[in-house]
Amino acid sequence: MTTEIKVPVLPESVADATVATWHVQVGEKFNRDQVLVDIETDKVVLEVPATCDGVMTDISQADGATVLGDQVIGAYSEGSDAAPAPVVAASAPAATSAVKVIDIVVPVLPESVADATVASWHVAEGDTVSVDQNLVDIETDKVVLEVVAQDNGVIGKIIHLEGDTVLGAQKIGELNAGASANTTATATSEEALSSDELASPSVRRLMTEKGLTASDVKGSGKGGRISKEDVEAALVAKNAPVAPAKAAAAPAVQDLGERTQKRVPMTRLRKTIAKRLLEAKNSTAMLTTFNEVNMKPIMDLRKQYKELFEKTHDTRLGFMSFYVKAVTEALKRYPAVNASIDGDDIVYHNFFDISIAVSTPRGLVTPVLRDSDQLSMAGIENGIRELAIKGRDGKLSIAEMTGGNFTITNGGVFGSLLSTPILNLPQAAILGMHKIQDRPMAVDGKVEILPMMYLALSYDHRLIDGKESVGFLVTIKDLLEDPTRLLLDI
Repeated sequence: MTTEIKVPVLPESVADATVATWHVQVGEKFNRDQVLVDIETDKVVLEVPATCDGVMTDISQADGATVLGDQVIGAYSEGSDAAPAPVVAASAPAATSAVKVIDIVVPVLPESVADATVASWHVAEGDTVSVDQNLVDIETDKVVLEVVAQDNGVIGKIIHLEGDTVLGAQKIGELNAGASANTTATATSEEALSSDELASPSVRRLMTEKGLTASDVKGSGKGGRISKEDVEAALVAKNAPVAPAKAAAAPAVQDLGERTQKRVPMTRLRKTIAKRLLEAKNSTAMLTTFNEVNMKPIMDLRKQYKELFEKTHDTRLGFMSFYVKAVTEALKRYPAVNASIDGDDIVYHNFFDISIAVSTPRGLVTPVLRDSDQLSMAGIENGIRELAIKGRDGKLSIAEMTGGNFTITNGGVFGSLLSTPILNLPQAAILGMHKIQDRPMAVDGKVEILPMMYLALSYDHRLIDGKESVGFLVTIKDLLEDPTRLLLDI
């Protein structure tokens, strides 16, 4: 059974009223005595309650409409299981009927990730987007997840802004699929309200009494409609002292005369990096041992076969493939370096997954090169290049960041001559490569200028003894100074 919703009988001195706020929408269920709509007159606000349980089927007079006493403004079907009647907007443009609202949601987060942060919106409300276009980046402790458009349309609403903390599968915005900029503009113009329509007569009178204009008050109602509560809030804000307000929000840039400083919050990745580095320093018996390697044999080999290698494999021959090959061979000979500590147990890994430290605009990440012992030199070069590109573009996946038994970091690309790298937990060791620099060296009793590079191996002394660490580092040195050993397995 359908019941009409009518405006209450108005007092004799009141000619008309305004629909202030609908508390339910078409299709929503409600209970008996629940307030459905507020009707505002010049003097009072009248509530229209439901006479029984039901489902809203029609709203003929929207918020802000001027109505008369006993006028029908909507209808509902009685009973909690009633199905809402379809609503047809006769005056709506034909293009609008094809618009479908799609929720923009956060991707499902991995089990180890509790929440995430909205890193960057690439679109704004009202922007036209195409299917598969990247709309927003969601940053977790490990990776950046892209949320793409599921269909062509227009961005309708952005609920969570940049910097907001969100959960997996949480709604953060809306996409009007099938809409265009023209239809959106038409809909917006139809919903636009004049300054008089933004407030009811009683609210306008209150604003006049308080010396406020429509531009001074931010409306919280539909379409920016102003209520009495909005006027009171604006009045409080206007009369509030200025000094405490400034003190409450610390400015991003502080003026210190001729000098300035800028304060920005840490990204989630930077927080995670800081936490893990402190954990590695405080929970391991970390020690670093050094050696140096003559890079001339590898440089000569690269010079001789560089062009042929690139022509054959369609990738350049760099130093990292030699480093990875040498490290993989050394790990085979010293299994403890390829192991990790889990509680009171030592876990020996019978596979060789090498983490490669990659510098990105967001910070240092360590994606994993899987099964390095099964890769050729060209396979290693292509794998590292792919990981570096993904890291730069923020497209590394959780799987590509998880695992790894040993880490290689190359600070030499930035000019570092010597450093002590910090362990990448739960790994037991990390190798630091450095700048190749010409230095005078004693060779067979003579001084020669050779391209030398320092090696630094940081390791967990709880698991790896000094003999093993030095032997591991010397093995890498020998393999790099005589690359033929890598081919002959000696």
